[in-house]
Amino acid sequence: MKQLWAPWRIEYILNDKKQGCIFCRALSSEDEFTLYKGHKSMVIMNRFPYINGHLLVAPVKHISSLNQLDRDEMTSLMATIDKSIGIMTQVMKPDGFNVGLNLGKVAGAGIEEHLHFHVVPRWLGDTNAFTVFAEVRVIPEHLQATYEKLKPLFDKLDLTL
Repeated sequence: MKQLWAPWRIEYILNDKKQGCIFCRALSSEDEFTLYKGHKSMVIMNRFPYINGHLLVAPVKHISSLNQLDRDEMTSLMATIDKSIGIMTQVMKPDGFNVGLNLGKVAGAGIEEHLHFHVVPRWLGDTNAFTVFAEVRVIPEHLQATYEKLKPLFDKLDLTL
């Protein structure tokens, strides 16, 4: 029998399933895992991360492709990704990052209607035999603990472009 402890999933299991775009909901409410809301870009934590610290960086504008961004929006989005990497480097001290964009369902986009980048910190040895043989990822820190480490630095972020 395989067991994986993921206490943050109980909220998803017990609550009514919210309809609509997670990014637009995060902009219009006080979502507990929203780290940054700017004029043109935003950062939220991935509730179902590949590893702790997995962030989603999105434009404020609800769009599905890069060519729908104007120059200022593109600049803000890339600056937000850069600042997110800087904050995570300071707080979590990863050895590297995967930064990626999935465009379209066939490319792996889980939320294809709102463009977003994945910023995933990586550490030497963060994948191990458990992942390879059991097809289970281990998230070593609770989402709330990661949020509490990152949020104070994101609160100081000012990307007025």
